[in-house]
Amino acid sequence: MNFEQILKNFQLKGTFISCEPYGNGHINQTFVAVYDNYGEKKRYIVQKINHKLFNPVEHLMQNVELVTEFNRKKILERGGDPDRESLTLIKTVDGKSFYKLDDDNYFRVYIFIENTVAYQTVQNPQDFYYSALAFGNFNNLLAEFDASKLYEVLPRFHDTQKRYNDFLTALSKDEFDRASECQAEIEFIKARESYYSKIVDMLASGEMPLKVTHNDTKLNNVLLDDKTGKPVSVIDLDTIMPGSICYDFGDSIRFGCNPCEEDEQDLSKVNFRFDLYKIYLQGFLEALGDSVTQVEKENLAFSSILMTIECGMRFLADYLSGDTYFRTHYPKQNLYRCRTQLKLVSDMEKILEQMNALI
Repeated sequence: MNFEQILKNFQLKGTFISCEPYGNGHINQTFVAVYDNYGEKKRYIVQKINHKLFNPVEHLMQNVELVTEFNRKKILERGGDPDRESLTLIKTVDGKSFYKLDDDNYFRVYIFIENTVAYQTVQNPQDFYYSALAFGNFNNLLAEFDASKLYEVLPRFHDTQKRYNDFLTALSKDEFDRASECQAEIEFIKARESYYSKIVDMLASGEMPLKVTHNDTKLNNVLLDDKTGKPVSVIDLDTIMPGSICYDFGDSIRFGCNPCEEDEQDLSKVNFRFDLYKIYLQGFLEALGDSVTQVEKENLAFSSILMTIECGMRFLADYLSGDTYFRTHYPKQNLYRCRTQLKLVSDMEKILEQMNALI
């Protein structure tokens, strides 16, 4: 692929030096381009967009453009550095947010945020606290943004009632005759049917505020300063959509408060880390400040359970359907993934009162 020619379509200054693969993302293909601008080397993130998942690309990029431009204005108002504290799109020569080479090749370019690091897993509690500050600040920056302007690039992504209906469909078909070996998991999910429509219904009625949600609040989507360790910017905005900030909080807890691998087979090792929940909650609410509403606060702990069981039922539905969605590396991996999620749910249910009391 001739990146020198492709990047001539973007408003980049200087002389092209190189463009090499970068990072370990699974959705888009990511590269880092280096330019020489009068003796000063400048780096840029170049991504080939997965147009099959994000279709149409125009909707995806309109979301990214709207949110990053809004964030940059807010950061400037606060006296910050928007080139460092937010993803910054480099426009094409004709002012667009992406470049279409042909029907199979779509590209975008961001300023490279230097002197930062991203971790794949929680190295220590402070990292988790800083990720909470980062995502809470992201939600706070966008608290006044009209989330109804955003496209649902992945329709009904956190509609847990829909996810449950999809699970029931997979169960009724049982195409691979697997339901008999996971009856306990099936009954566990069915027994909690009353959970699934709660936040969706509150959003529909207006009781829960509709806000911008990131929808992929893993630690590796936060850039930390490589010297101080403090949060710099939230990245990977492909899944930003309208929803509830409870989704972002709950998914962070699901991901960060499990000390084991996602497919740990020995469930005695899978225990919900209440200490990490406390740390994340502190950072998240600290960064949200006055922008968080009472109804959002009241549902943060519950959302931790909801996002975890939603993930569990998705793993189980995929297992029943023959492992067609989540990538697996060995038989029954999706079943084991489901079991770890349900164990975490069980742990959280036992201490839900304490989780709420902290809030």
